[in-house]
Amino acid sequence: MDIVCLGELLVDMFPAEVGRRLVEVSAFRPKPGGAPANVAVAAARLGARSAFIGKVGDEAFGHHLADVLRREGVDVRGMRFDKEARTGMAFIAMPEVNTYEILFYRNPGADMLLRADELDRELLQETRAFHFGSLSLIQEPSRSATMEAAKIAGQAGALISFDINYRSDLWSRSEACDRVMATIPHVNLLKVNGVELALLARSEDLDVASKALLERGPDLCVVTLGPDGSFFRVAGGGEHVPAFKVQTVDATGCGDAFVAGLLCQLVVGANWRDQLSPARMREVLRYANAAGGLTALTQGVIPALPTAAQVEEFLAQYDQ
Repeated sequence: MDIVCLGELLVDMFPAEVGRRLVEVSAFRPKPGGAPANVAVAAARLGARSAFIGKVGDEAFGHHLADVLRREGVDVRGMRFDKEARTGMAFIAMPEVNTYEILFYRNPGADMLLRADELDRELLQETRAFHFGSLSLIQEPSRSATMEAAKIAGQAGALISFDINYRSDLWSRSEACDRVMATIPHVNLLKVNGVELALLARSEDLDVASKALLERGPDLCVVTLGPDGSFFRVAGGGEHVPAFKVQTVDATGCGDAFVAGLLCQLVVGANWRDQLSPARMREVLRYANAAGGLTALTQGVIPALPTAAQVEEFLAQYDQ
């Protein structure tokens, strides 16, 4: 297995129109969602062997979401179904095409109830990369399950990837910072956005903040900057990689496609530790930027995720 993702698989309720706040949206349309699940699908479309570990409700939505992942080529043997809790739901609004509001309905959601004893250990031991976000760290038992999964995969030699994906309406800033900072020393790849970088490192300076986070233990820190591209920091240095100019329709899921592109470049057919030179990271982030940019061209997340052929064609056009 190339990439195993753990965390939330939800029903995303997308707005009928862009340009309105959450309370102003006239109607919502259900779509499969959840950042780690999106990464698993995006990775599969980019040619990786990917799998998803997580819990959904043992009801129509939960089984539908599992079927969606299965149809996309994602291995779902690590999924579990809860007979007591419902599948989580998130209502989304886009006041502007590059910004969005999210309201989660999880009280608790089934994704929050994954236990360590439910993990597929064989799947974790055979993967090249293990990816997770912070939502599964908010409370038990999913917190312990997430850290146990990272431990199993890490001991087997996998790259451990952590996307902060901070949601202010789900936990306090201080609690989130404490939990995230305690987790950072256990990961190899730390992905943050500009707001999260400033929140964790207490600086908006990319060089200063990324160095501070890298000193906490990761081998690679990557910062996504939306329409301004991305930035990386490795032991050998850091650099900004410009974005591709696209006509954005919906920015939701661009970060997930970016992460998938990043992971695929690092682990598919390669040893990730050999990829961490500044010159190689420049190429890796350019590919990831392209995957994210293409996702912005279509509304919704999974329908918008590009294939490897689409990314290669997109890059070839810019190289001409």
